[in-house]
Formats: sequence, C-alpha cells, structure tokens
Amino acid sequence: MKLPTPLHVVNEGLAFVLEVMALAVLAWWGWQTPESTVLRFLLAMAAPTAAAVLWGMFAAPKARIRVPLPGVLVVKALVFGAAAAALYGVGRPGWGAVFAGVAVVNTALATVDRRAWMHRREEAAAGGE
Repeated sequence: MKLPTPLHVVNEGLAFVLEVMALAVLAWWGWQTPESTVLRFLLAMAAPTAAAVLWGMFAAPKARIRVPLPGVLVVKALVFGAAAAALYGVGRPGWGAVFAGVAVVNTALATVDRRAWMHRREEAAAGGE
C-alpha cells in the first residue's frame, strides 16, 4: 500500500519532528538527574549525542552502514523507546505513552510506504530488462 502523497509528506514531517523531540527529551532527562551540575551537563549532552550517532550510523536515509529494514526498525525502537522511557523518568508518563504511540504509528506507516516504494522499484527494474 502506497500512502497518498499528502499523507506521505505529513508522515515524513512527523517523523522528523519525532526524531528531534527524542533528542530534546533525552537531553531533558539527562539534565533532570539529581547529580552534580557537571554530571547533569554530561548526561544532557551524551544521551542525545549517543542517540544521534546510532541513528545516523544505521537508520538515517544516508546511513554510513546500510542495514536491512529490521535493523533500522530496531534502531528506531531503541531511540524512540529511550525517549519514551526518559519522559517517564522526568515524571511525564502520559507524555511518554503518547510519544511511544505516535512513534509506533508513524514508523508503521513509513514502513508500509517504504515497502511499497521498494516493490515498485523492483518491478520497474524487472520490466526494464
């Protein structure tokens, strides 16, 4: 099933917003730890940086290491799951549940759309031989 173009654009935009929100939430969580200011600063920087590096290496459209779709989905689950858990950790469990739910629906729609695009590309390549 291919998503209609307007839905595809909205879903891609939502994916970007979720990715940025995940990084912001991880930084917020790091800053909320009841430790020294130095440790809070380090966690606020390290948590989103680790998520961004993981995403950039394996899940980004131009990832340095190409992994099959299940691998990309695992990376997305780790990053979005960490963000949802971080929201719980800063005392916002409802927001964490909403974030997780929106991320699951967004990723499912993107996966269906991507599979349809790959199928069309394979058909076009087979027809061109």
